[in-house]
This record gives sequence, C-alpha cells and structure tokens, in this order.
Amino acid sequence: MATGTTGLLSGTAAYALPVTEGSFAFSGDEGDWPSGGQSYAYSTAAQDRLNISADNAHNSVHFWLDGANGDWWSLDLAAPAGKTLTPGTYTGATRHPFNEPTQPGLDLGGNGRGCNTLTGEFTISDVEFGPQGYVKKLDAVFEQHCEGSTPAARGEIHINNPEPPAELDLGLAVALEGTASTLNGKATLHGTVSCNKPVKVDVWGDVTQVKSQRLIRGSFSGSVSCTPGAPVPWTATAVPTGDIPFQRGDVEVEARATATDPDYDQAVTVSETVAVRLKRG
Repeated sequence: MATGTTGLLSGTAAYALPVTEGSFAFSGDEGDWPSGGQSYAYSTAAQDRLNISADNAHNSVHFWLDGANGDWWSLDLAAPAGKTLTPGTYTGATRHPFNEPTQPGLDLGGNGRGCNTLTGEFTISDVEFGPQGYVKKLDAVFEQHCEGSTPAARGEIHINNPEPPAELDLGLAVALEGTASTLNGKATLHGTVSCNKPVKVDVWGDVTQVKSQRLIRGSFSGSVSCTPGAPVPWTATAVPTGDIPFQRGDVEVEARATATDPDYDQAVTVSETVAVRLKRG
C-alpha cells in the first residue's frame, strides 16, 4: 500500500486563515488507501478547526483541518501553472505540487495516509480571493485515485469567510528642514508617518552630505506608534560615522518606514529620498 505523505502548497501562501464557516467531507471506495473505505465529515459547526490559504498568484489553495476527534487532513487544489484557479472542471489532475506545468494539481491525505502518485479531477463551482492569500469563498468537489487504482476517494469542500481586511497602507514624509548640532555634530531629522490601522512604525535611513569635497555620512533610526487619522510626527538623530560632523547646508536623506500588517502578518516598507536643509542647532 502507498504510504506517501500529503503534498504542500507550492508558491507563497501568504495568509493562513482560520475558516469562519465551512465544511469538509469525503468518502472512499473499498480499497482506497487514504480514506480506508470510510466516510468522514467535518465542519466549523462541529468545532472542527478548518484553515485555508492561497498562493499570491491565486493559482492554488491549501486546506487543512484539525478535527475535534483528533483527525487531521489536508487538501490541495491547483490550476495549471500560470493560471488562476477559477470556476470550472479540472480533469487530468496529478499529485500536487509535483504535477506537470500543463496539468492541474490535487492531493488529499491525512491521518498518516496519502498517495505517492495519483490521478483525479475536481470542479470549482465558486471561489473568491482577497489580498495576501486570503480565501473568502470556495465551493468544490473532487475525485482522487491513488497509484493508478480504480477505487477512489470523493468529497466536497465549502468555505465561507467574511470580507478580507484591508491591507496596511503606510505613508512616510520627511520634513525639508533639520538641524546640525554645533555641540556634537549630529543631524536631527523629523517628519510624519500615516497608517490606516494601528501599528508600530520603525523609521530608519541614511544621511549623506558633501562639504569641501569631503563626504559625511550617518544613519538614523527610531519608532513611533501610528494610529489612523492625522499623521504622527517622528524625530530621529543621525550620527556621523567619521570625525567630520554634519554641518549647516543641504543633505540627502534616504528614509524608510516599516511596519507589520497585523491582519496579514506581512512587513510593509515605504521609502522616501529627499534633499533636506540643515540649520544650526
């Protein structure tokens, strides 16, 4: 009998989403290895934990569950390479993620049982995606044959999630005036950050100045708590890397702001390069 493990989602699955409302069920013919010829049914209503994610190209979905009874199963459904998973029937599927680029991919397995090779097909009746691998809706049926055998496992999956959260929109502005300290030679810069959801924002970057054909460089960093609404001020100090202090006059500031999107657990970075005039401070 086959003892292969289930395939993993190819590509980047950016957002693993606990399913709000959904069900998953399948049954197998006598002699089907993954199902053992048995029937299985799970749902969020029965307190089973269902999870789903997609790759960023919306080419494939990866579903897995932790059953309240201790069962665990996974299901991969994938369109041929370079195509988006859309409603329709996908025939000639082979084991995902080892399917040929022209073939759709399929893989059902779990509870320690899976196919080394498989053939099958699936039909997507409805599917909706959001950003960062979010799967809002999926309705599909599938049929899988292990190792070229006649017995099959047949099942269906239904996923219904709320509208996806907005992605983090991060803004960065650098003030066009700063100060050069006559005491320690440091350059103080300031500006604002903006956001559409509460996040901690790290602001960092580099300062470059040319004086009397001499290059003066330094870096700065700081952090602020950003909340939606009015822009939030930030201030940071750049320390010159050598013995030459920053001086009054123009500098080039390469600034960046980074924050982690709390809904998608993804880092978002924006940058700004501006000419800033330093005054004596």
